[in-house]
Amino acid sequence: MGKIPKLSELQQLPRAAAGSKPLHLVRRDFGALTEAVESTAAVLALTAPERDQRGGTAWAERQALRDSGLLPLAVPAAFGGPEAPWPLIYRIIRRFAEVDSSLAHLFGFQHLQVASIILFGNPEQKQQFLGKTVTEGWFWGNATNGLDNRASLIWRDDDGGYFELNGTKSFCSGATGSDMLNVTAPNPDKPAERVFFSIPTNRAGINIHDDWDNLGQRQTDSGSVTFDRVRVERDEVLGPPGTTGTPRATLRTLVSQLILIEIYIGNAQGALLNAWKYTHEQGRPWISSGVERAIDDPFTQQHYGDLWIALRGAIALAEAAASQLQQAWELGDALTAEQRGTAALAIYEAKIVAARAALEITSKIFEVMGARATATKYGFDRFWRNVRVHTLHDSLDYKLKDVGQWVLTGEVPEPSIYS
Repeated sequence: MGKIPKLSELQQLPRAAAGSKPLHLVRRDFGALTEAVESTAAVLALTAPERDQRGGTAWAERQALRDSGLLPLAVPAAFGGPEAPWPLIYRIIRRFAEVDSSLAHLFGFQHLQVASIILFGNPEQKQQFLGKTVTEGWFWGNATNGLDNRASLIWRDDDGGYFELNGTKSFCSGATGSDMLNVTAPNPDKPAERVFFSIPTNRAGINIHDDWDNLGQRQTDSGSVTFDRVRVERDEVLGPPGTTGTPRATLRTLVSQLILIEIYIGNAQGALLNAWKYTHEQGRPWISSGVERAIDDPFTQQHYGDLWIALRGAIALAEAAASQLQQAWELGDALTAEQRGTAALAIYEAKIVAARAALEITSKIFEVMGARATATKYGFDRFWRNVRVHTLHDSLDYKLKDVGQWVLTGEVPEPSIYS
């Protein structure tokens, strides 16, 4: 495991000086900049287009994330971690998504699983699971799809008593090659509730399947996991407090939603940067434009203006939402339902704008680059495919409905597995 960076090493560089080229402006405004982040991003960028076409598991790049020392960033200082603030973690996710959306997804979900332990675990569980995330460099996967209830727990009285886990979970991002899995199943005593538990990935009876073959996010290892008489100890079931009971416990969903937002924005950012480079190096003005360089074509300039503004608006809302989440996080158990709901609304607003902007930018870059840019060798289509898949994660329509309800009635949204 690499050295865990100090927070002082993970600050943004100052804004670009006057006269800097626009590409440098983009880099400096959007990147969480540190040697660990940038060196890891460089490794991810090196083969991203080819790996996206190939799919499968990115073993070397997963190892680069391990070696970066960035996996324990969210672990509180009390358990040996850097306790990095969420806005900083989100900027790093965005930076990675700019070059490799799939690995950014795995990196983001690593921190979601850590957040799950922080929010749901009891003191002993936090000491064990968070402490070893730091000392052992654990990479976390998940099998927590809240809409897939095909996994079940049964209590066994023999051998001191334990739960037996059977069934299947889908969309298990990061399960392949992980050290630990967070898993959910219906509570055997209260089926309407979910039980959240943490178990080693290599435990007997756990089978991870290489069956993820979607059009985007092709190296997230988001296939299925089956469980065949898997033993789950009582102290591996998280809690108390567990998944319900306080507004703070429901912050997990908001942490997750902001990860998605940053993946949208990172893809949009990567698409625009690649288009900028292509337009400068290979772009051609239209034959009737009267100019010699593509960057001087008035309609090309107009398109770039639209795309830039869309991206800037999405980033502004995402940054504001991340700050509001951090404030809610720091309130701890003092967080009220109203405060939690206000943070949720800020995140919904950011998600809707980011999704729209990312879909527009990742599609319209081809209008400024031209037909030659659609060649497979460039892989520019991966940005749109990644966003298209991820924006279907959960309903944007219902996020918009919740915002509209608040505008009309002042009612904040109720917490759920997606809200």
